[in-house]
Amino acid sequence: MKVAILDGYVDEPSCLGVPPYVAPYPRYIYGMLKSLKISAKYVTIDSYRQDPTKLENFDLVIVIAGIAVPGKYLGGKPLSLKELYELKFKKSFLVGPITLELTKKYVQNLEYLNYEVINFPFEEELFKRLSNFLRLKNAKFNLDKFSVLGSDVVKQHPDYPHLICEIETYRGCYWRKCSFCIERIHGKPRMRNPKAVLDEIESLYNAGVRHFRLGRQTDFLTYMANFDYEIPKPNPEFMKNFHREIWRRCPKIRVLHLDNINPKTIAEHPDECRRIIKTIILHQTPGNVAAMGLESADEKVIKQNNLAADVEDVKFAIELVNRYGRFVGYNGLPYFLPGINFVIGLKGETKETFEKNFEFLKNLLDSGMLLRRINIRQVKIFENTPMRNFGYKNVLRHKKYFKIFKKKVREEIDNAMLKKILPVGRKITDLRCEINRGKITYARQLATYPLLVGVVGKYEKNTYIDAKVVGYGMRSITAIEPLNINKANFWQLEYLPISKKTVAKIILKRPFENIDEIKKVLGKEYDRIKDFIYV
Repeated sequence: MKVAILDGYVDEPSCLGVPPYVAPYPRYIYGMLKSLKISAKYVTIDSYRQDPTKLENFDLVIVIAGIAVPGKYLGGKPLSLKELYELKFKKSFLVGPITLELTKKYVQNLEYLNYEVINFPFEEELFKRLSNFLRLKNAKFNLDKFSVLGSDVVKQHPDYPHLICEIETYRGCYWRKCSFCIERIHGKPRMRNPKAVLDEIESLYNAGVRHFRLGRQTDFLTYMANFDYEIPKPNPEFMKNFHREIWRRCPKIRVLHLDNINPKTIAEHPDECRRIIKTIILHQTPGNVAAMGLESADEKVIKQNNLAADVEDVKFAIELVNRYGRFVGYNGLPYFLPGINFVIGLKGETKETFEKNFEFLKNLLDSGMLLRRINIRQVKIFENTPMRNFGYKNVLRHKKYFKIFKKKVREEIDNAMLKKILPVGRKITDLRCEINRGKITYARQLATYPLLVGVVGKYEKNTYIDAKVVGYGMRSITAIEPLNINKANFWQLEYLPISKKTVAKIILKRPFENIDEIKKVLGKEYDRIKDFIYV
């Protein structure tokens, strides 16, 4: 029996699985198959595109896919619904959030292509069908067991060991009222046993993984919280012990980050959250980001879409995270900063909504608050959400305002934030080179929301470098490794914060025997480049 897992990648409100991220799903499925005594092959969709023969002659291919919150991806191209029709296997199970987009007609068409569509969330039903397919009667479902058994699958990933593994602490949402969100499909929050989570992290660590994101939950602050309250009361003592145990078991972790935090939790339980934020800063690694769902700064939109937090809640949460997390860590980035999500096209949205959204961000900037990430996206509507009846009328109606708002934020807010967070000359460490385009190599840290860095020079993929900031885009920066002043090319020197005239002067006066000679030639201009050069 030949079985394969085809990872078409996922991106959900609470889960990311586009490279270099690995979602829990491939690991769960691989663990299921191992428990059923099946040795499976794991292939990413990008790897399959390069060589479709990798999945020839398999009896069953389990396809994982679904981009519920679309973004721009540097590390891989997710499998689309259109491309799904082009995949032809002997038999396939289709799983993941992509199934939430399928109409009855789509399902019927896929069935003609030998797909079995398994509704999301899929784990228990998939295990039943696998057991039936293999004619096993007494197999028992145990997701915690599968998560450990499946950890070795990461070794089959083409980017191994340059991966960051998404870890699920719980699924479901305590709010479950937002008009557009698919997290309601998971129902009330169901906590994973902390021991099982720790066992999974340790098993991945033993498999060679060193980068982790505690991301597969809607609000990290409420993991193992007291749910007797309408807004669950966080458990600071548990969080401290949980983090300590991670490091006791896995002492050489390089990155430990999180994803989602609900600002409503911070607003309702500030003392408990303050203690947990301090634990996060102490026991997680710098460059960390708390993604917060503001969605809209318009109170009318907040009310009509039953959003959890209002403007004052979000502002308070941003201020609290900034108070403790804005200090710079050893990798060049602040320890812990907030990120903000906007969703465009919701009920009640008007032209004034965009003005209020921008005003909210401008006030934060003017008050000295730092935001590491501002995500602006148009709503994606699913069948099982209240937005289904409202439709895309505001998306279509406000397309012009959306484009203007996004451009204005990128030019006037994002760029200014980057200059505050990473001033010229700041060294950023552990940049993983990914794609080379001419004179620039695009690199990122393995992190929860890594900053895109255009590094001056040509570097091989998976080279790790340290570089210093020399310039800014709207959502990215340009950086450069310190240059040997006598060997650097003209085009490399042009990226330094000096004029072309000064670059020409350097070229004409080379070689320099020491730093003092450079100082004599450049005079006061030397101070601009002293951090970027050596002899």
